[in-house]
Amino acid sequence: MTDNQTLSNKLIKKLSLTFLLLILLVGTTYILIATYLGDKYFEETTQKLNSDIASHLIEEKFKNDSPFLEDGSVNKPLFGDIMHDMMAVNHGIEVYLLDSEGYLLYSVVLNHNPNEPMKKVDLEPVHQFIETKGEKYIVGDDPLNPGQKKIFSAAKFNEAGHEGYIYIILAGQEFDAVTDSLMASYFMRLGTGATIATLIFAVLIGFLAIWYLTKNLRDIIFTVQRFREGDLKARVPDASETDLSVLAESFNGMADTIVENIETIKSVDRLRRELIANVSHDLRTPLSVIQGYIETLQMKNDSLSEEEKLKYLDILQSSSEKLSHLVSQLFEYSKLEAKQVEPVKEPFLISELAMDLYNKYQLLAEKKGITINLEIGDNLPLVFADISLVERALQNLMDNALKFTPDKGTINLEMKSSSENVEIIIHDSGPGIPESEQSYIFERYRKASTTGTSSGGVGLGLAIVKKIMDIHNSTIEVISKPNQGTTFQFWLPVYQGNPAVG
Repeated sequence: MTDNQTLSNKLIKKLSLTFLLLILLVGTTYILIATYLGDKYFEETTQKLNSDIASHLIEEKFKNDSPFLEDGSVNKPLFGDIMHDMMAVNHGIEVYLLDSEGYLLYSVVLNHNPNEPMKKVDLEPVHQFIETKGEKYIVGDDPLNPGQKKIFSAAKFNEAGHEGYIYIILAGQEFDAVTDSLMASYFMRLGTGATIATLIFAVLIGFLAIWYLTKNLRDIIFTVQRFREGDLKARVPDASETDLSVLAESFNGMADTIVENIETIKSVDRLRRELIANVSHDLRTPLSVIQGYIETLQMKNDSLSEEEKLKYLDILQSSSEKLSHLVSQLFEYSKLEAKQVEPVKEPFLISELAMDLYNKYQLLAEKKGITINLEIGDNLPLVFADISLVERALQNLMDNALKFTPDKGTINLEMKSSSENVEIIIHDSGPGIPESEQSYIFERYRKASTTGTSSGGVGLGLAIVKKIMDIHNSTIEVISKPNQGTTFQFWLPVYQGNPAVG
């Protein structure tokens, strides 16, 4: 079993358990609510059906033409006979005789002792019951269980100047005893039936619900598994339309990033192989020259004239300089590519830097009969950049121009400004670059083929320039046609802190 399948199974098990517990919780809550409402329904129904039972008791008293109270005392034989007759019909009732203030005068249920303080019943519910004639659901005090409320029937009597109430509890102790025993059995049957029904319902509905709810998740897991097994084109279809759109879109984005990184790694590996091949070739040439001439000097030192020795030493010097330059370029580019170079930007006059380079390269150009023209626009403003990196970029472009410009050719270095940028243009009269090769001349270790000239180097100079421009958030462009020379141009931002300097 795969990790994704294991994860899916665990999630489904958790969802199933959660759903089952939820159903059980809802079922239990339903049973409790149904029982509570059923009990209230029974009490209200019982009270309405028996609302006039207290009035009937008073009517029975008048039939016997005997008072409840005689000389201020309870007519116990009368009250007891009537109450027992009524309780014979309904064992669940309890009948109480109350005075006008609600004190308990007599009850067969209670062993009433006149010497003890009388228990008092709150008359507010009794008054409400009498006023509404028993049409509203009202509960009153339970004399046998202080603090508890029971349904009741009540009626007022007035005889020989004595007032009082007949107070009948419709669900007394005997009723509670019977209902408690039946309730346990009822709950057992209801609980067992509800549990079985709930389990069946939960299994059926839960399975369908989980299958439906996890469909999108299963599709995503299946797509992830395909991607893991090597299908790099696997994507979640219609990711934004799924129930788990955030997850699906995140996976698709991650997969695209991984594929891009893989392609980048492949490209880096390809360039690494090109690097090894090119660097090996370019390092081999000056090393071979150095090694060859050193061996010649060692073997023929006595037979060589001083003039020949000086010539060999000049060649050794030139080859070692080429080797040192190549190593420096490799080191410089590696630092730029690894982003280990942080530009130190400052305002400076690009025109002064151009003059210094012009004077430096003028001597080199004269050796090849090349003319360098410098054109600087009026009121050229300060630029905001890293002066050493900009100088390095200009040197590489000038070196490139000298390398490919034939004898008696020309190189133009032009600078002009706008409100936001200073444009630097370097044009040479060399053989030009084929249009098909212009797209990759700034790639490392790639060098464009030219017509009528040969040059050493692995093309790091322009790659370094491109990296320097990237650091400055600038761009460099090339314009070239065969036999019409080559133009490189780039832009540096104008320093906004000070006005233009003339």
